[in-house]
Amino acid sequence: MAKHNKLGKDGELIAFMFLQRDSCTILETNWRFQKAEVDIIAQKDGFLIFIEVKTRGSKKFGNPSDSIDKKKISLYKDAVEGYLEQYPSELEVRFDVINIIIGKDETEIEHIPNAF
Repeated sequence: MAKHNKLGKDGELIAFMFLQRDSCTILETNWRFQKAEVDIIAQKDGFLIFIEVKTRGSKKFGNPSDSIDKKKISLYKDAVEGYLEQYPSELEVRFDVINIIIGKDETEIEHIPNAF
């Protein structure tokens, strides 16, 4: 596995554990719809939460979430529509981002609710 792929998988695992500790119910991981992938789909406090996990080894090039562009957001929203067609829900939908920096000495986690 390429180094950047391992970093991404490690970040998704950290986010998964972070969300579980925050009392989220994890419904799906790496859920795919056409060209889009939703890293984590969770439920908490009446929300159905679609979560994009962005992981980097440092902040040298800015926050990890800075790489989320309009095209990615559009694909993400298409995936949500596809999910809701397959799994109808009355819950309110929310889009979150979790930024993770896995540094040499420490790991930083930033959870951004309603990111887009």
